[in-house]
Amino acid sequence: MSDKPASDVPLPYADRPIATAPGHWVLARAGKRVLRPGGAALTADMLAHAGLPGADVVEMAPGLGRTAAEIVAAGPASYVAIDRDPQAAARVAAVVGERGTVRQGEAAGTGLPDASADVVVGEAMLTMQGDKGKAKIVAEAARVLRSGGRYAIHELGVAPDDIDEEYYTQLRRDLARAIHVNARPMTAAAWRQLMEDAGLEVDWVGTAPMALLKMSRNLRDEGLGGALRMVRNIMRDKELRARILQMRSVFTRYEKDMVGIAVVARKPEA
Repeated sequence: MSDKPASDVPLPYADRPIATAPGHWVLARAGKRVLRPGGAALTADMLAHAGLPGADVVEMAPGLGRTAAEIVAAGPASYVAIDRDPQAAARVAAVVGERGTVRQGEAAGTGLPDASADVVVGEAMLTMQGDKGKAKIVAEAARVLRSGGRYAIHELGVAPDDIDEEYYTQLRRDLARAIHVNARPMTAAAWRQLMEDAGLEVDWVGTAPMALLKMSRNLRDEGLGGALRMVRNIMRDKELRARILQMRSVFTRYEKDMVGIAVVARKPEA
């Protein structure tokens, strides 16, 4: 798809003004490479529970390819990525090289054969969908999985399970305004129900603080050099700084209510 190194492939939405670009790609412009709500450690826990070695793995919407690199390093039998964005697909292709295949397509309609995967992975994508969109993507994952296969997700959650509905609505509105994506995070109970409605059985649930813009998280996820790169980029660019501060304000306001949540669910044996 691209012979360029991943770093030379333009970021998705690179041509859109910072003020209107989706929040996760604004963070990528700042130099952030781990864009998952619960951070790299929660992704690692999720992948460990998914059972990657020797498995046929499909990843939906792999983004910058950070998780793709971890998946192919785990020794799967095969790796296929599906991403609707051509630039994201090109970056992931550059990351995995000959160790996998990257296709441009839709998570809700991958075009892959029935029962062709042992593991399906998706991170920070279902949150961006409404109820119908979520259900379609989970149904597609279930269709692609073989009996006994695992669906592993890492998404944005809200807590507690009995969160006040009016408060939750305000949280969602404020978040959407800040990140310019109509994000719909859900409670742990709702994420579990989404899996069960598609006929999947939840094997494991993990959570971590939603700390995308906290320095302690960025030092762990990006390393000292990466964290300093982010600080430099933000300080040099007034528009970028204003947008990051807007997002951080909302994240801080609701930090006790939002979590990164990972779920591994299994397709029952036939």
